[in-house]
Amino acid sequence: MCGITACLREEGSLEPILTGLKRLEYRGYDSAGIALQNGHGIGLVKRAGEVDRLCEQVEKGNLQGTVGIGHTRWSTHGPPTDANAHPHMDERGSVAVVHNGIIDNYSALKSHLQRRGHHFASDTDTEVIPHLIEEELENGASNDEAFRAAVDLLDGTYAIAAIFDDEHAIYATRMGSPLVFGEGDGEWYVASDVPAFVEYTNRVRYLHDGDFIRITTDGFELTDADGTAVDRPLETIDWDPETAGKSGYDHYMHKEIHEQPESLRRTTQGRVNTLTGAVDFEEFDEDLFAGVTQVHLVAMGTSYHAAMYAASLLAARGVPAYAFMAGEYSLMRPPVTDSTLVVAVSQSGETADTLDAIRRARSAGARTLAVTNVVASSLTRECDDSLLIRAGPEIGVAATKTFSSQVTALMLLCERVVADVTGTPSAESRDLLESISRLPGDIQAVLDTSTALEVAQAYAGSEAYFFIGRGVAHSVALEGALKFKEISYEHAEGFAASELKHGPLALVTEHTPVFVIFTGRDDEMTLNNAKEVQARGAPVIAITSHTDGDIVDLADHVLTVPETHPDLAGVAANVQLQLVAYHAANQLGRSIDKPRNLAKCVTVE
Repeated sequence: MCGITACLREEGSLEPILTGLKRLEYRGYDSAGIALQNGHGIGLVKRAGEVDRLCEQVEKGNLQGTVGIGHTRWSTHGPPTDANAHPHMDERGSVAVVHNGIIDNYSALKSHLQRRGHHFASDTDTEVIPHLIEEELENGASNDEAFRAAVDLLDGTYAIAAIFDDEHAIYATRMGSPLVFGEGDGEWYVASDVPAFVEYTNRVRYLHDGDFIRITTDGFELTDADGTAVDRPLETIDWDPETAGKSGYDHYMHKEIHEQPESLRRTTQGRVNTLTGAVDFEEFDEDLFAGVTQVHLVAMGTSYHAAMYAASLLAARGVPAYAFMAGEYSLMRPPVTDSTLVVAVSQSGETADTLDAIRRARSAGARTLAVTNVVASSLTRECDDSLLIRAGPEIGVAATKTFSSQVTALMLLCERVVADVTGTPSAESRDLLESISRLPGDIQAVLDTSTALEVAQAYAGSEAYFFIGRGVAHSVALEGALKFKEISYEHAEGFAASELKHGPLALVTEHTPVFVIFTGRDDEMTLNNAKEVQARGAPVIAITSHTDGDIVDLADHVLTVPETHPDLAGVAANVQLQLVAYHAANQLGRSIDKPRNLAKCVTVE
């Protein structure tokens, strides 16, 4: 949600900033802007709409400079207009600021500034920041002092970057919103996410909440809120520009669906011991989960569906486990003790609702664990332990490879928790781990043989699309419906198959195709549900490993998955549903990588 990029480079910062803005489009936005300091002042261009529109405007002018900032904005305060787009400046033109997050006390600050004679040009909360800096500068503060003093007055969440008209420098800080610093050879970058500058450098430092950084041609100073020097480790990102690009695919989403065999190999590498039936996590101490009596999994969106999948596996193995939407966790107030393990699942590690849930769990004395894709994210720093899913960069807003990696990593976690709690691996552990070791090949087989395009074409123009399943397939049904609706904009709903007779069956007609997920467990009961919808005239699309028999005979279309362990079948089924959603959206000409109203990383509640 929103994206910051900043660059200091002697040969000019315009190109890297515009490239960064294009790279950050996946985060979701409705306006964009750029400001460059050219030695004589600050040049500013900003426009509502897509980055391409901004680029067209930039080409008409003479915007130049060696230090600058850029931003893609997702509207919170005020509609998407040129005036509300970032960067924002003070009235004197002495400072330009970009900001992600929400300033909770902006209304009081704005009223105070207006009484002081300041005039505002936008509806945004962000605009108070340059005016606060201007106040400090007029009182004789240095740029560094003015920046820190202004930030000290802010309540809320933020990542902020600023440039001044009289200094060749970038100032930045964060609190509750991600910010990463990239070090090149004589060039420096600040951004919300690594893809913004990955083709210029792969050496990064992740800023922590309360960090301040000042970057000049002589280097950088990284300090805390009190001005004390802090050290954040320099890390090398093993992404290359091609990895962050489309690699010949029309859309990032399509590319990332096809990357799942490789991402799953990374997820499982070194963690699966098929000989002993045990899970080896070098991240965790021996018997780390021995005292756990219950598990809470907190997440939102796609990550919540992965959490549901894991909760059902743990419960089936005798460990009480519950999945909660993180945004509802504090309202539900489930009982938490020091023997409760609270697992936070988030692709980015920056999801605001999930961070709030984990903070509440920690304050209640729970043990906490982050399951995420991002090293050094806020979630990994706030939890007691972390498990990385290793899926690699995901640019498309609709999560695909991160879901399959989340589910697989959580499966491994479930087996480890059960082994620690009971003192021995589960009875199914060896068979499950052997199936997990074959999973990348199984997913490749799905990708190579899928008839999802044919299915999408056959049911184009339907009134609605339903997805049903039992056990782990229920969470896959919800995820399949979510993918379909978020990129096609068509009505889609997922249900537990057992729920049909309790209401949803009233919606079923001959114009509502129903996707039925079979895992090899309780297939007879699921088949009965398929017969129920077919009796109402609905087409049935079966996702199954069966190639003949009652399921195949009943179905109007079959999307085949390889035969595997029933607990794992949902992962392969989900890939088929991802492909159906992609092809359906592509036929409709939707903006697949940047679906309307959605953002990749939701950093506000």
